[in-house]
Amino acid sequence: MIEFTGERVIPGQVEPDLWNEHVSRYLFASRLSRRKRVVDVGCGAGYGTAELARWADWIVGIDNSIDAIRYATARYPAANARYLCASGTALPLPDASVDLVVAFEMIEHLPDWSRLLAEARRVLAPGGQFVVSTPNKLFYEESRKLSGPNPYHAHEFTFEEFRSALSEVFPHVAMFVQNHGPAIVFHPVGQPRGTEVRLESASVAPEESNFFIAVCALAPMVGSPAFVYLPSAANVLRERAQHIEKLEEELATKDQWLEAAKLEHQELLEKFRALEQELEERNQWAEQLDAELAEARRRLDEFHAAKEAEIAEISSGYETKIAGLEAEIAEKAAWAAKTQKELDAKAEELARCVAALDDAEKRVKERTEWALKLDREVEALRAKLAMVESSRWVRLGKAIGVGPGARLK
Repeated sequence: MIEFTGERVIPGQVEPDLWNEHVSRYLFASRLSRRKRVVDVGCGAGYGTAELARWADWIVGIDNSIDAIRYATARYPAANARYLCASGTALPLPDASVDLVVAFEMIEHLPDWSRLLAEARRVLAPGGQFVVSTPNKLFYEESRKLSGPNPYHAHEFTFEEFRSALSEVFPHVAMFVQNHGPAIVFHPVGQPRGTEVRLESASVAPEESNFFIAVCALAPMVGSPAFVYLPSAANVLRERAQHIEKLEEELATKDQWLEAAKLEHQELLEKFRALEQELEERNQWAEQLDAELAEARRRLDEFHAAKEAEIAEISSGYETKIAGLEAEIAEKAAWAAKTQKELDAKAEELARCVAALDDAEKRVKERTEWALKLDREVEALRAKLAMVESSRWVRLGKAIGVGPGARLK
């Protein structure tokens, strides 16, 4: 199930006038569809395709919405009809393969609408016809002044623009306008045996019409008779009475809304007055606060003036003390510089003493090492002497009075 959004007409979901506008176009085209190969571009829900299928040899309904194609296939099946999801600017049909192309109220939905005209001419066989409709831009703008532009329309046409665009593609163009016209009907009770329509011969003003319809062809066409569609339930007076009754109901509802709005306005007015009184009281309170604030500021200014004098006196005393401290600091800085110079001299002298001590320590270390070496040599000689003294030859020499010991004596 699909819903009516304003882009496509869905049977049973729109008002009778809108429904009759769309159905009548297909009835207009059905006179040209007898035993023809037909394409319904922008078929939507499929009701128009089904009407043309009653007379056509075969028909293809094309729409770019898969939901619409599924709805049409399920709702309006026919042995000689099929539905395809495709774009009207790229018809999935061979060249010169159809006799009639219809495109009702869809050219204004296309940004590249000129491609629709080119595609319609491409698929038309010699002697074929293209029936196309679109709303009158001037009338449509006026009728939608309050609701705003149709969001589904990419380009709307004036009468001359529409005719000129069609004439650039098709050498033969018969223009029609579609309007809701008043009619007086004499309908026999029971089954009518015929219908006679008398149309007042008066010229129409295309710029004031609701819709434009054109029958385009590559070859000359014979005749362009007027077509009148009178819905079976049409009774203008009854419809007007029902419309008036509906308007009266709406007016009564609006009166109730107006009465409620008046009561609400009265309540709001009383609230406004109460708020106004409260505002006045608060303004008086605010003025009192302003006076108190001004007095407080005056006292604060006096306090600040007194404090500024006191601060100035204290500041003067501080400046005197600071000057004395700065002189004392300068004197101490001079003493510190002198002391630093003396310390530097002492440090140099100390460095020389340390160097001398290092040199003395080095000499002491060398002499200590030399003394230790002498001690080791003495010990070695003593050891050798002891060894010699303990030798039996030495003892023998001592006994006989010869050897080192003898000389020592």
